[in-house]
Parts: sequence; structure tokens; C-alpha cells
Amino acid sequence: MSQAVPLLRHSADNAAPPAWRDALRDRIAHLDLVPDLGNNIGSTEWWRGLATLTLLCGSAIATFPGVAPLAAPGTAALDAADFNEARAQMIVPLALGGDTGRHMAATDAVRPLTQTPERPQIELTATLGRGDSFARLLERSGVGGSEAQALASQVSGAVPLADIAPGTRIDLVLGRRAARTMPRPVEALAMRARFDLRIEMERIDGRLVMRRIPIAVDTTPLRIRGRVGDSLYRSARAAGAPAETVQAYLRVIGKQISVGSAIRASDEYDIIVDYRRAETGESETGKLLYAGLIRDGKAKLSMLEWNVDGQRQWFEASGVGEQRGGMTRPTNGRITSSFGMRRHPILGYKRMHSGIDFGGGYGAPIYAVSDGVVSMAGRNGGYGNFVKLSHGDGLATGYGHMSRIAVRSGQRVNRGQVIGYIGSTGLSTGPHLHYELYRNGRAVNPSSVTFVTRALLEGKALADFRARIRTLTAVAPGAALAPIAPKQAEGPKLGSLADVASKRAGGGI
Repeated sequence: MSQAVPLLRHSADNAAPPAWRDALRDRIAHLDLVPDLGNNIGSTEWWRGLATLTLLCGSAIATFPGVAPLAAPGTAALDAADFNEARAQMIVPLALGGDTGRHMAATDAVRPLTQTPERPQIELTATLGRGDSFARLLERSGVGGSEAQALASQVSGAVPLADIAPGTRIDLVLGRRAARTMPRPVEALAMRARFDLRIEMERIDGRLVMRRIPIAVDTTPLRIRGRVGDSLYRSARAAGAPAETVQAYLRVIGKQISVGSAIRASDEYDIIVDYRRAETGESETGKLLYAGLIRDGKAKLSMLEWNVDGQRQWFEASGVGEQRGGMTRPTNGRITSSFGMRRHPILGYKRMHSGIDFGGGYGAPIYAVSDGVVSMAGRNGGYGNFVKLSHGDGLATGYGHMSRIAVRSGQRVNRGQVIGYIGSTGLSTGPHLHYELYRNGRAVNPSSVTFVTRALLEGKALADFRARIRTLTAVAPGAALAPIAPKQAEGPKLGSLADVASKRAGGGI
């Protein structure tokens, strides 16, 4: 009887699980983890869904790894040998001198086909690529190395090989070879070596004879005039002006007048560009030479580019050049000490700080604030390495504590040119630039002055400038399109490349 009690108790536990388990299971089964926040707004279920959503968003934001650029190693520079090795395995357009794949000439190890006849000649066209050489192009086309070098030397006597532009097409006729293991000899060659020169070569009595064929080229500038109308740009383009020329014209006149509001529909634009036209029909348009604007039959604006002291800039017909205003910062650092009385950090007493200090790293560049002439460059007491520039009209600037000076006395410098580098020479507690401005020899606050540079032409330079304007404006619109008289060829008369090929082949293959 004592053993029956636990057995009955065990059976009762299996038959009837506790009620809280059923309640928990039922509660979990009816729990909605993703309630619709558009329904029952404000209910307990809605607030629980909002809290769940907020918790999930916060967890996602907290665990967001961030976005950072991947560092990529730079490409290694190739030397000449590696470049040629890589070039032979590239797929390069023919216009750029493509030589895809390795090309190996036949050797004695190759068994020739006894039944295959050999062509008596091969006609082909090769294209000079960018960075390619004339001799290498010939070798790539099947010409032997020694003959390719001899041909390059012969052609260089007529035109420098560097003047042959990339993309030049070279027509070749390769003749019969003495043995299959030997390269074919060149029977004829023709190419447009320059815009004004064609070269033809033909083998006569065992040697290549070269003929220079000058091509008549008209260099009359192209003048385009027309009414502005609704749009100056569209009107000039419709008149035949290239897009780059019209854009350059607008940039030039835009520095003198407002293109948007100061130009009237009744005004006329006057554009003159550098232009070359060959007798064979090709033409080249160069840079803008003259920019003019005509109003009521009179020149309102007349601009010409001119070279002054090795620099080219645009001048008005009166000889007045472009105006450049504003003082260039002498360095990119921030201002650490201003003009006025202060306690000297080394001497320990108050005295006048006659300039502005700019902070900067050791060796940072220092620039000329305006055009001028170096009146002093060297050691100057507490200023250390010091440069002084004279800008004319009693104005001058000084630059102290340089680590290194990049100009010399008497040298002319331009606005923005590097004249030295920041250092800590002289009485200085650290690398910085001490910059001063002088008016009639007296130091003034640099912040109170703004430079305006405007070049002027005088004397012979002004006379030459105006003579050039008269020459250009004397060209009639469309005069550059007149017929061109052909030039006479130099050297013995040679047959055309087709005639040479037909003669060498005996009229067929």
C-alpha cells in the first residue's frame, strides 16, 4: 500500500499539466509581433508595435558599419621594355598603331609548304600611333630592321620624324623576297608627312628614290562676321564658326562687357581665327586671333592677343590690357598675428609689428601678391631670408623668415609666382611668413590695400600692336576660302602607288 501512492501521483501529473502552461502557450500563439500601425491607433497593441519598430530601427542604426571608400593601390609605372611587352598583348585601335599579339618571323625551323605560291608583292597601309616611332612601324609591317632604320633616316632628311603627327597613314608596297626566311624589301612608300608636304618613294635601279611633293597651303585668317540676333552663339555657329572658337570669343569679350545685357540684337560680332587650308581640300582651324563687336557701323570692342614679356594676354585697340584686381594671398596659411603694436615673443617688450604673420608648415610655398621686380633677395637681419618686391607707383612688399629663396635680385615676377618657402630664419619662434607692405618706403597695414594690375602698351610695341589689328581687320570675310594655286613637286617624277604595284606585279598576282 505504501508503494501505490507515488504511482498514482505520477499518473496524475502526466494526465493534467498545470494551467499556467496552457495560458502561456495560448498567449504566445496569439501574440502579433508585426501589428498594423494603421489600425487601432492608440491602443495597447499599437503602442507595443511602435515600441518594437523603434527598437528594431535603433538596433539597425547602432549596428550600422558605416560606408568608407576602399583604398586601391596605385598603378605601377612601366619602363620602356615593360611598356612594349604590355603593348604587344593589348587590343589597340589601328588608328593608334595597334600591334596586337606577338609577331615572329619565320625561321629555318618552320617547314615551308611546297605547294603554296608566294605573292610577288604585298600592298598595305600602316598607321603611326601615339608614342610610336617611324622605324618601329615599318618593322611591325614586315620591313627588315636595317632597311627600316635606313628609311627612317632618309625620311628625316625631308621632315623631322617628330613632326609626323600620330594617326598618319603610310601606304607601303613590299616586294618579292629572296628567301622565305628574309623580310620583304620596300618597293614604294607614300605618306602625308606634314600638312604642307607629301613624300613618295619608289625603288629605281635597286635604290629607293624619294620625291617631295609640296602642298600649297593658304594661311589667310578666317574672318566671320554676322548679326547677333536672338543668340550670339547660335548665330556664330550658323555662320560656320567652330564651337571652341565661339566659346573663346565669349570669354574674351565677357571680361570687358556683360554678354547677357550689354550686347544688342542689332550688334555684329567680328571673329578672326587662325586658319590653314591645303590645296587638297583639308583645313585646320587654330586659335582665336581677334575678337570684335560692331555697333551702328562703328567698332565698340576690338580685342587682340599680344605677347608682353613672354606672356600673352588680350589688349584693347587702345593698347590697354586685361585688368586683374585683388591682392593675392602670399601663402595659404591662416593669419596668426596682425598689423599693430604687440609684445615681441623673443625680445619681450612691446613694439610695432609692421606686417602680418601667416602660419604654415615648413617649406610651404610663398607667392608674389602682384607683378613686380625683385629689389632684394637675401639675408636681412631679424627678418632672416628676406625678399622685397617693387610693384611700381611707390608700392612694394616684403616677405621674411623664408627657409629658401626662389628668386634673385632684378628678376621680374608675376602675380602668383612662387618666390620662396616658409621657414623660421632670423628672429622667429617657429615656421611662418612675415609679410609687409610699403607705400613710398613706409610700412602700412597690408589689409588696407588692394592691388589692381593693368598692362599698357607704349612706343614701338603699341605701333606694332595697332599695325597687326589693321592687318587682320583688312581681311575680307570669306577671303580664306578663295582657290589655292598648286605648288610644283620637287624631285624626279614617280608613278602613283597603284602604278608601282601594278608594274612590280607584272599586271597581276
